[in-house]
Amino acid sequence: MNKILITGGAGFIGSNLTEYFLNKGYYVVCLDNFATGHRYNIEPFLENSNYKLIEGDIRDLETCKTAVEGVDYILHQAALGSVPRSIKDPVTSNDVNVTGFLNMLIAARDANIKRFVYAASSSTYGDSESLPKVEDVIGKPLSPYAVTKFVNELYADVFSKTYGIQCIGLRYFNVFGRRQDPNGAYAAVIPLFVKQLINHESPKINGTGDYSRDFTYIDNVIQMNELAMLSENAEAVNTVYNTAVGDRTTLNDLMHYLKKYLSEFDPEIANVNTIYGPNRIGDIPHSLASIKKAEKLLGYKPSHTIDKGLKEAVQWYWENLK
Repeated sequence: MNKILITGGAGFIGSNLTEYFLNKGYYVVCLDNFATGHRYNIEPFLENSNYKLIEGDIRDLETCKTAVEGVDYILHQAALGSVPRSIKDPVTSNDVNVTGFLNMLIAARDANIKRFVYAASSSTYGDSESLPKVEDVIGKPLSPYAVTKFVNELYADVFSKTYGIQCIGLRYFNVFGRRQDPNGAYAAVIPLFVKQLINHESPKINGTGDYSRDFTYIDNVIQMNELAMLSENAEAVNTVYNTAVGDRTTLNDLMHYLKKYLSEFDPEIANVNTIYGPNRIGDIPHSLASIKKAEKLLGYKPSHTIDKGLKEAVQWYWENLK
C-alpha cells in the first residue's frame, strides 16, 4: 500500500484529493493547521483506517519531518491563496508559501520521498501578455502571492538538481468545484457568486466583465495530480505543467452559465441583477493555458469542460448551501 501525504488536506483541493486516493486504496496522511481548511471537509475520512490527520503547520520544520515518516509521495497543497490577501499581508503569505514550502522540501529530501508534486499557480505568468500561456514563457509577478509561487518553482528546481528529488509543479488555473468555500473575505469568485445568486443577492464583478479565465474543474486537477505522481516517463519529472482546460471564459459568460444552471432550481435567480465595480489590483486581464505539454508528457485529457464542470458544481452547491 502506497502512502501519500497531502498537505492542506482539509482544504478544497486537498480534501478532494484525499477522497479520491482513499477510494483507490491508498493510505493518506493529512497535514493541516485549519487556517483556511475546514474540519467538516474531512469528517467522512476520520473513521477510515487508511487515514491519518496531523494537525500542524508547515512553517514548523519538525512537524513537516514527522508528517513525512514512511510516506512514498507528497501532494503539497498547503498555501495561503488569494492575490488580495497577499497584498494586504505579504509577510504571512511569504512565511506560509515560501518558508513552509522550503520546510516540506527539506523534509522530503531527508525522508527520501519518491516524488514531490506541488500546487504551483497561473499567477506566475504575471505581466506576460502572450496567449495561450506556455510553461517556459513567463513575465514579472504582479502580486506578493505570485512572487511566492514563482519562488516555489525555483526552489523545486534547485532541490531536484542538487539533491535528486523528483519534483513536479502544477500551475493551477482558477480551480473550482465541490467543497470550495463560498464564505470569507477571500472567497473564490465561483462559489461566492453561487452563494449570492442562491440568496437573490446581486453579485459584483470587478471591471466590465470582459476579463477572462481558464476555469478548471476539480476533477481535472485530481487527474493531473495522479498523473504527475505516478508517471514513469523520465521526461515528465522535474518540470511544471499548466493544469487547466485550454479554454477561456469571460466573467460575463460565467455569470450567464451560473444563472442558467441555478435557474433550473429557482427560476427567480435569472432576474438577479449583476453589479460592476473597479478592477482589482494585481489581477491579470486574461488567462488561457496551453495544455499541450501535459497532454504530451503526462497523457492528460481533461474530463470536464467549463460547461460540464459548472453544471456539476452548481448541483453540489444547491444541495449543500440550501
